[in-house]
Amino acid sequence: MSRVPLVLTPGDPRGIGPEVAVRALRSTGLDAVLLGDIDALRRYAPELTVVDELSTGTGLRALALPPSDEPVEVVAIKEAVAACLAGRARAIVTGPIHKARLAARGFPYPGHTELLGALCGVDAPVMAFVGGAVRVALVTVHLPLRDVPAAITHAKVLHTLRAADRALRERLGFAHPRLAVCGLNPHAGDDGLLGREEIDTIGPACVAARAEGMDIWGPISAETAFYEVDRSDMVVAMYHDQGLAPLKRVDFGRSVNWTLGLPIVRTSVDHGTADALVGTGRASADSMVAALELAIRLTGG
Repeated sequence: MSRVPLVLTPGDPRGIGPEVAVRALRSTGLDAVLLGDIDALRRYAPELTVVDELSTGTGLRALALPPSDEPVEVVAIKEAVAACLAGRARAIVTGPIHKARLAARGFPYPGHTELLGALCGVDAPVMAFVGGAVRVALVTVHLPLRDVPAAITHAKVLHTLRAADRALRERLGFAHPRLAVCGLNPHAGDDGLLGREEIDTIGPACVAARAEGMDIWGPISAETAFYEVDRSDMVVAMYHDQGLAPLKRVDFGRSVNWTLGLPIVRTSVDHGTADALVGTGRASADSMVAALELAIRLTGG
């Protein structure tokens, strides 16, 4: 894998993505090619070399993108995924996109994860995060809280467990990973007193996963799962903030978004475009560095 470079898409050219991408590559010296808005990148890297094809090398390099009516950040993602699928790139590392600005231009996906699934022919990629010693996979993602219970189905929970188990085995080398599965309700429902999702949906999915040979702990209360996080290799949370609030408390600014279930490796920063920080010199490149380092680890070091 080391004979092909990483590809790094900085994301929205109006946000901090170009700056943190350039700073991260300078600090790590990794073999990576940038795919994004050339003018935005050159504001932070006047020495940037534009290349016509992906290849290994040194120094800051950016791939010339084909002309398109689509936003440059979308074109960059599509080109990067195609390169990974063709074996011309090792993994894709992505900077932040601005979902509202893209939606205003007709972008039909809620975010990176759904676009990556469509490009890779995967119906339901799983959003996961790595922050220090904490790993979290999410059963549901960007939903209003009122819609979460109906979205938690037996099939969706089992799919998330399978994707997490496979990723830990195949990408991180766990022989028999242990997954801590959160309940939806406080105290994991208290035997139905506080809700039946654990009894009717989450619990049966855990039983099915155990029957497939997975090591499953739960459903348990989320507070227990995160308080005793060293007892598992990944926590499976039922909704976005249940999983990400504790993870970001532990390692905000260094945590990494990792998309499970794709035929390629994709990692990303844990922050948005942070428009207010553009040009101030206060944007941190730590999460981008961590995303690059995890991409290297997931593809064999």
